[in-house]
Amino acid sequence: MTPHANPEAAMDNAIDHSPLHHDGATDVGVVVCHGFTGSPHSMRPWAAHLVDQGWSVRMPLLPGHGTHWRDANRTTWQEWYSEVDRAYADLSARCDAVYAVGLSMGGTLALRLAQQHPELAGLVLVNPAVTMLRWDAKLLPVLAKVIPSVPAIGDDIKKPGMTEGAYDRTPVRAAASLRRFQAVVRADLPRIAQPLLLFRSADDHVVEPVNSAIVLRDTASTDATEVVLADSFHVATLDHDAQRIFDGSVDFIRRLSDRPR
Repeated sequence: MTPHANPEAAMDNAIDHSPLHHDGATDVGVVVCHGFTGSPHSMRPWAAHLVDQGWSVRMPLLPGHGTHWRDANRTTWQEWYSEVDRAYADLSARCDAVYAVGLSMGGTLALRLAQQHPELAGLVLVNPAVTMLRWDAKLLPVLAKVIPSVPAIGDDIKKPGMTEGAYDRTPVRAAASLRRFQAVVRADLPRIAQPLLLFRSADDHVVEPVNSAIVLRDTASTDATEVVLADSFHVATLDHDAQRIFDGSVDFIRRLSDRPR
């Protein structure tokens, strides 16, 4: 068989779930957080753009992700957050200023990082998720006891030919843990005072727009900006507006890093 004769195998080979650990030449560091049932694949172009600035970058693979959805059901939000917190600690040991960027649940993890570490220099969020409005969300604790998975809503990308490489099933027990995590983060939003740049897709089939509204309303950030993405769906980091996110995050971090500390 010739290489990549199987189209599905070719797609699998194109997806890179591996974490990224890069030490840059400046005193700026960035923690990059991927989303629920996803992997660093959805964030890799953004992370590469941050690396190109000469910054140190840590992009962890969250426990239970990048393998099989059953593995996610064996993990909890505390384990996901601990992995991000370790990445932050690693960067803090070598950088004067550390920022956090995240997509979807990755944005939730970045928010928790800001709550736990007031010294975090700033946040860039893309379609962050702090609540679930679907009618069945309240049933997750019960469903988790009887149903291991449900159909996933993946690859919500407007740009043709793009895939985020997420699980093809949603692990219900892990989703129940995510819902508990969102409640914890939502309750502590007033503790966040760091500068905040939030990108929101105007047409998102996964995370409701009220999520961004809650973040902007309840955080204490006086330096907070919302940018609406008109040409992307949920996974905007791989969509038509991706470059706008990449460039905007760089401008944001450079502006803050140039401030006297």
